[in-house]
Amino acid sequence: MTHILTLVASDTPLTEKHFDLLGSLKTTPDWLERSKAVDFKIDTTLSIEEIKALRRAFDGDKIDVFCTAEEGRKKVLFLADMDSTIVTSETLDEMAEEAGLKDKVSKITERAMRGEVDFHGAIKERVGLLNGLSIEALSRTLNQTEISKGARTLLKALKNEGVFCALVSGGFTFFTGAIGEKLNFDAHHGNVLNIENGKLTGGVQDPILDKNAKLNFLKLYCEELSLDLSETIAIGDGANDLPMLEAAGLGIGYHPKPLLEDKLINCIRHTDLTSVLYMQGYSSVL
Repeated sequence: MTHILTLVASDTPLTEKHFDLLGSLKTTPDWLERSKAVDFKIDTTLSIEEIKALRRAFDGDKIDVFCTAEEGRKKVLFLADMDSTIVTSETLDEMAEEAGLKDKVSKITERAMRGEVDFHGAIKERVGLLNGLSIEALSRTLNQTEISKGARTLLKALKNEGVFCALVSGGFTFFTGAIGEKLNFDAHHGNVLNIENGKLTGGVQDPILDKNAKLNFLKLYCEELSLDLSETIAIGDGANDLPMLEAAGLGIGYHPKPLLEDKLINCIRHTDLTSVLYMQGYSSVL
């Protein structure tokens, strides 16, 4: 089966000199965007060790390397994590800053995203620390939340192509609803905070949306839309995204934690979210 090797530049423009780093993989270049993104047809997919070697070769100029199947390259269902993916921050950590507890909470978050602690226990512990935090504090956090570079272009292009887009987050519906609406996602899913009299109670409603729930949403949408998993694309940055990313037709780590970078062929390490489009062969929309 023919595969496509894609190079996407960040700060340093792509030139033909970079192509020599591909060695025997170098074929006729097909520019998606001159000096920015280029495709090469290759006979087979790359192993994780081969892709890691290419990453190292291109790291100096901060160029990302991707490998996708040519057949069915453009997907029709897109699932995205929210925190540190579609938005630049971890919204729970930013909520904790409002309570003066960011350092304590962010350390738990980092360990959870690396897969070092149980996600259920970590989310309950962190939310518990925020007992009494006001809705106004959540609103301030939302207003300060930044959309990741390339996210608007990505969603606009996918929606123009009729792709169904869902935000699936281990964060909270208070944020997924607003971010999903802002970017025109078709659906959003997250955990629900317990709120009484305008303040957090320190609890979160069951069932908790975790890595298994993310995978289940991927399968559920495939069933509802009569799609095969091969027709799907998913993106995320942490350990709780891994089952969903491994099951999707194209699973992408976005500035990923080490666990994801070690397991996934396609990781956006230097560039922005428009690389999701280049990976699928988009060019004219950018």
